[in-house]
Amino acid sequence: MKMVTALRVGKGRQKRVNLFLDGKFVFSLEAEVVAEKKLHVGQELTETQVEALARAERFHCCLRAATRYLSYRLRSESELRGRLRRHGYDRDIVEAAVVRLKEQGLVDDAAFARFWKDNRQAFRPRSQRLTGLELRRKGVSREIIDQVVGDIEDDDSAYRAVLGRARKLNLSDYENFRSRLGGFLRRRGFGYEVIGHTLERVWRERGEGGLE
Repeated sequence: MKMVTALRVGKGRQKRVNLFLDGKFVFSLEAEVVAEKKLHVGQELTETQVEALARAERFHCCLRAATRYLSYRLRSESELRGRLRRHGYDRDIVEAAVVRLKEQGLVDDAAFARFWKDNRQAFRPRSQRLTGLELRRKGVSREIIDQVVGDIEDDDSAYRAVLGRARKLNLSDYENFRSRLGGFLRRRGFGYEVIGHTLERVWRERGEGGLE
């Protein structure tokens, strides 16, 4: 058994608490962990309890890192797990943090997939196939992907994708027009049939002055 001989609040902004057992510094804890475990001076701890404290501290650090990562934008479960693992957190700690965040609604692959699709369609339209492939690379399940990308209309997406570029091209050079926009649409994942229809539509509207 070891006795808690001191709990000293550190000087940092995070208000961490330094734990002393039998007069010796052991490690620092978040104030939340100290309150959660009801630590107090004079308390006796077994080795198992000390290990549990260290684990609780590691969990809270992992949870804080995950929350910070999610604050920039939504992430898939797979992205989050990978990020935390790369930062050195053990697999079981990572899984516990992911479970907690899912319970809080902060990790949701369906919501992430909708966010990803909507963002792509609004700012960088691409094909249904490529959008699905991107989500698959993010670790999203096939079932969720099929539900989310099913309403993407490739003809509409391809048309919106090239509008800005089409306005900048020389109207008198059809081969250059077709080559540059066709290559661009292929990189966005569109098939030849969609590309053909889109280029014909845009070229026709350019000629009629509809895109000027």
